Parts: sequence; structure tokens; C-alpha cells
Amino acid sequence: MEKWNHTSSDFILLGLFPQNQTGHLLLFLIIFIFFLAMVGNLTMIHLIHMDPRLHIPMYFLLSQLSLMDLMYISTTVPKMALNFFSGQKIISFLGCGVQIFFFSTMAGSEGLLLASMAYDRYVAICHPLHYSIRLSKRMCVKMIIGSWIAGSINSLAHTVYILQIPFCRSRAIDHFFCAVPAMLSLACLDTWFYEDMVFLSTILFLLLPFLCIIASYGRVLFAVYQMRSKAGRKKAFTTCSAHLTVVTLYCAPFVYTYLRPKNLRSPEEDKILAVFYTIFTPMLNPIIYTLRNKEVLGAVKRVFGKFSSTKE
Repeated sequence: MEKWNHTSSDFILLGLFPQNQTGHLLLFLIIFIFFLAMVGNLTMIHLIHMDPRLHIPMYFLLSQLSLMDLMYISTTVPKMALNFFSGQKIISFLGCGVQIFFFSTMAGSEGLLLASMAYDRYVAICHPLHYSIRLSKRMCVKMIIGSWIAGSINSLAHTVYILQIPFCRSRAIDHFFCAVPAMLSLACLDTWFYEDMVFLSTILFLLLPFLCIIASYGRVLFAVYQMRSKAGRKKAFTTCSAHLTVVTLYCAPFVYTYLRPKNLRSPEEDKILAVFYTIFTPMLNPIIYTLRNKEVLGAVKRVFGKFSSTKE
């Protein structure tokens, strides 16, 4: 059994890529994706803030999704890149706790927010006459705040618990960030109860919202096909399909990772799946919602067109 110097409270992140030419190329690709995600999500937030035509619940919720994605990718990629280029794989005890807290907060909050976005589309398409009542500005704010608070409370409980576990085998985490499953494999006590809590949190914050989203969009798509207006039908279908794409890319690998039995997991597979929901999805969200949304594309022309004409 591997031993560890208990005078140190630091952890070691083994990382995602090997220290060779291929590893450098792959990391530069991740950094490029990181900058695309930053620019895309910051642009989305700016557009929604600046354009009055986007000041409706659907886009307020979308701006929060962009904010969560910014925090999501910023929690993992900068530290991974710093460790790779410096050759130092160490992360402090406090740094690991910060990663766990923000990662878990974004994971839970984003699952609830995606469900709120699905509810918004359900009411808008299936009950359009009641939309202003059911999705008032006050209701929208409540859904946003509720997502953040629920995700933060759940995350705080997980962070406090995982950091007080004794690690007597090793402090070398076989991941590119302080992922809870990878850390539990290093514990020197039986963690079955906590693993059940992780399982329960995944169900409550990801699986159930995912199933509710699928169910609501089943009803929405049925209503869409009953629309008389071809233009309205196309717009509704485009919006719904974009949201379903985002939800699937985010929830499917996450749920698969955290709901699998412990004996069926492998560090390599967990790291590859984590790339999808921590790195690729934050980049794809603004692209999907921009390219497939005429209102957002119109906002791009209005806001940045106004900016360029002002400079001239």
C-alpha cells in the first residue's frame, strides 16, 4: 500500500495528459476551448444585458447558464494548465476544497437551472396565455436564486465531509481536478454512507431534472406539431432541440459517471467523461444558443453594429 507523508496536507493531481508532445498539443486544444468558452459566454451575458428585446425570462435564465458555465470551466482548466506547464502537480488543501465547492455548486445549480429553462419553454408553447403569470419576472428571479442556493447548500455539505476524511493510502488524485469519486478511492475508512449521499445528490440534482426535462419536451414537441403556423412551429422546434442538445451533452456523461457502481469505474474513463461536462459543454452552450436562435443573432447585429458605428 502506498504511504504518504502525513506532515503535508497538500494533494497531488495526476492530470489528464502525459508530459510529452502529444500532451502539449492536447492541452493547447483545451486552452483554446477554454478561451472560446470564455468569449462565448461573456458575449452572451453582454448581449442579454444590453439588448432590451432579450429582457424576457428565457434569456435571463440563459444568462445565468452562461455565468455558471464560466465558473464551471474556470474551476478546472486554469489549474490544470498551470500544473502541466510548471511541472508541479500539487494542489493545496484549501485549493482542493475551493475546487470541490465550486464544481459541486455549478453541477447542482446547473441541473436545476436547465429544468427551469425547460419549464419556461413548456409554459411558453403549451400555455402561452398564462406565460406572463406563470413566468413573471418575480418567478424567474425565484427560480434563479433557488437554483443557486440549493446547489450551494448541497455543495457545502459535500465539501465539508470530503475534506475531513482521513487519507491514509495516498494523496495522489488520479484526475485533473479534485473530483469526489477519485478522492473517495484514497480514503482509509469505509465511505459507503457518503457514496450513497453522492448517489442521492446526483439523482436529485441531475437525474430527476433530466427526466423532467425529457418529459416536458415530449409534451412540448406534441404541441409544436399541432401548431398551424409553420414559422412558429420551426422556431419552437429549433429552440427546443437546442435546449435538448445542451441538456443531453451535460447530463448524460455526468449521470453516467456518478451513478455507475464503484467496481465499474475506471480513472481514465471518468476523466474523459469529465472533459465533456466541465470543458466541452461550457464552450458549446453559447454556440448552440447563438447559431440556432434568430433573436440572439439579431442582438449580435444590433449591439455590435452599434458599437462599431460608434467607434467610427
